Amino acid sequence: MADTLTPVRPRRTPRGPAWAHRALVAPSVLALVVLGVYPLLFILGAAFTDSSLGRPFQEWVGTETIEKVLGDADAVATLGRTLVYALGVSVVSLALGVVAALALHGAVRSGSLVRTLLLLPLITPPVIVGTLWKLVYNPGGGLLATVLGFFGAPRDAIAPLSSTTWALPGIALADVWEWTPLIALLVFTALLAQDAQTLEAARLDGAHGFALFRHITLPAISGVVAAAFFIRLVLAFKVFDLVFMMTSGGPGQATTTTSYLIYQAALREFDLGKAAVITLLLAVLVTVVTLPFALVARRLQANHE
Repeated sequence: MADTLTPVRPRRTPRGPAWAHRALVAPSVLALVVLGVYPLLFILGAAFTDSSLGRPFQEWVGTETIEKVLGDADAVATLGRTLVYALGVSVVSLALGVVAALALHGAVRSGSLVRTLLLLPLITPPVIVGTLWKLVYNPGGGLLATVLGFFGAPRDAIAPLSSTTWALPGIALADVWEWTPLIALLVFTALLAQDAQTLEAARLDGAHGFALFRHITLPAISGVVAAAFFIRLVLAFKVFDLVFMMTSGGPGQATTTTSYLIYQAALREFDLGKAAVITLLLAVLVTVVTLPFALVARRLQANHE
């Protein structure tokens, strides 16, 4: 009688109980709900109800608050001002950051001290940055007044933060000073990751200077550059600390950004419904403006890989 061979079944790895998996995932889900879903639902509820800071969700008003905000010329102008400001400081920060990264990469052996100094604006709290630049612009002995006074300009007449024309550019300069190092460090890291053999082959073929940067370096780091611009743009839309510390939205409404307008509506006027509507409008604006740059950054990064 022939022996019957019994097939050997592969041993299965025992799976843990379902409750253990749920317990491991629960903290992440809870954090998502608390930090993401709940604030969004709260803002939506406040936007469509009569809500004050002390008594939210008093009465359903539908789109009345939205129509009121969209009919407010100052609120609409603030959205436009924030858009122009964000695009302006982001473009300037990107250009200066790329130039600084290229300069650091060209002197990589002697750039350790410079790279350390670049971190100083990033680790300085925005409140301190605002105070520092407010002192720089102080017409009664600030750095700007002192330097221009040395060349014969009247010191008392130099007060950028008191001018409706120069107050916002003055804040923008402080913003660029604070966040350009972030762009520089991101691009510098991408430059260090370049293929050395490709660069050497391009140099042997006669590519140098701007031609080398345009045809070899820029395509290699384009994904990082686009991602850095996207990050900088989002940060620029959120600017509040510098406005609060340097001008408090003035003179007039010259430096009132959308974030500062939300602060005014919620914590000064106690109109939570208006603040919620402005927050939603800002979220829509940021999404519409930044989404194309996010898609471009993702595609460039995928092409490079």
